Amino acid sequence: MKIKLKKPGLLPLILIAIIAGIGAGFIFPDWLTRIFVTFNALFSQFLGFIIPLLILALVAPAIAEIGKGAGRMLLATALLAYVFTVCSGLLSYATGSAIFPSLVTPGNLDAVESASEVSLTPYITIPMPPLMDVTSSLILAFILGLGASVLQGDTMRLWLYDLRSIIMMVIKNVIIPLLPLYIFGIFLAMTVSGQVAPILATFARIILVIFVLHIALLVLQYCVAAIFSRNSRNPFRLLWTMLPAYFTALGTQSSAATIPVTLKSSIRTGVNQEVAGFVIPLCATIHLSGSTLKIVACAMTLMIMKDMPIDFPTMLSFIAMLAVTMVAAPGVPGGAIMAALGVLSSILGFSDADNALMIALYIAMDSFGTACNVTGDGAIVIIIDRFFGKKKLVNQTTE
Repeated sequence: MKIKLKKPGLLPLILIAIIAGIGAGFIFPDWLTRIFVTFNALFSQFLGFIIPLLILALVAPAIAEIGKGAGRMLLATALLAYVFTVCSGLLSYATGSAIFPSLVTPGNLDAVESASEVSLTPYITIPMPPLMDVTSSLILAFILGLGASVLQGDTMRLWLYDLRSIIMMVIKNVIIPLLPLYIFGIFLAMTVSGQVAPILATFARIILVIFVLHIALLVLQYCVAAIFSRNSRNPFRLLWTMLPAYFTALGTQSSAATIPVTLKSSIRTGVNQEVAGFVIPLCATIHLSGSTLKIVACAMTLMIMKDMPIDFPTMLSFIAMLAVTMVAAPGVPGGAIMAALGVLSSILGFSDADNALMIALYIAMDSFGTACNVTGDGAIVIIIDRFFGKKKLVNQTTE
């Protein structure tokens, strides 16, 4: 009898890549290190090319679907998910502004970038200029998405769906499988430059802060939901009812895979079953408050380490645009951070090395972000049920 070995997930591969990259940095000769630096240079060029297409392919169909969807409840759910996501980013910004300067040492990344530019040059480079910048891609996505929702025919809508399928295949079959090798090269270069220890020590402290922030965010979301709840004004009781979804998401690392548990738990809070059956699957793809909180916190950490200014207008613009990309983030491991790379580069000015660190940190905390996302879905259901659940129940009674 043959034993079929289970393929390791993305998180274990990323952790292995980080450990292996650190270890290899102490023993690899320069010529071998430059091979991986060359791969990273080519891969980062490809990422820069694909990011505007990724935003176009994900945002445009999402807007088309919302425009075509089932009326006011769909629009209200999407708007509430966006508001929750923006608020989570602002919570992360406020916390980071208050305590991160005391936890993060400025200038830790300077040596990494200078070493990468001087001593670890790639053997070859192949320019891959993107077809458009991120802002143009977002504007085009809104135009095409709104146009597809208004047009009577399905030609444009089907074309957008096909484009999304193609980009999803690129993410699943090219980008995600190569990410561990990319992360390996980044930590290899960091070790050679001598900066890996202070950077890892800094982010160990930040990861703990992010975990506490996730809990605080859920408490705040359910305090708001309790105001609208028909059956319970106790936010902690509502949150306790959703704990099975939280722990299931920790294990699955997937909002979609957790939908049955999230749906069952949300119904136990007393909401209308039809409303829960509509909102939960929708929020599994458009509500990423926990992911946004992580991205904002990690981005602020990198900005402090690079001595970059963190002014409120820039961060507000970043959070608002990030929330749009989160609504359209693909349902694959690491999909949210891949969709966010364009906004990180265009608004915050992140380099390829910065984006690689963001990818590694995000995926290392993927379970906690997913758990926060799906648990927060229950709060959205409670609020939506307040405005649409009674109408549904009346319709059921008259039928």
